Amino acid sequence: MKIQIEPHTLQRAEERGTNIEEIQIVLEQGMEIPARGNRKAKAKVFTFKRERLGKYYEEKRVKVIWVCFK
Repeated sequence: MKIQIEPHTLQRAEERGTNIEEIQIVLEQGMEIPARGNRKAKAKVFTFKRERLGKYYEEKRVKVIWVCFK
């Protein structure tokens, strides 16, 4: 499967505390979750153990939503 991530999408992902490597891991290993319309989605929980935006988190959940084009 060819994956194309738009530059704006990657920028927003990084603003939200994730990166392309974690996105790829979610797509390969994540659990399927419901998504609206013709979208698909997967999520995975990663060990985090750091502070983000002034609050400490043990874990973080990364959710990836995408559309398949034929």
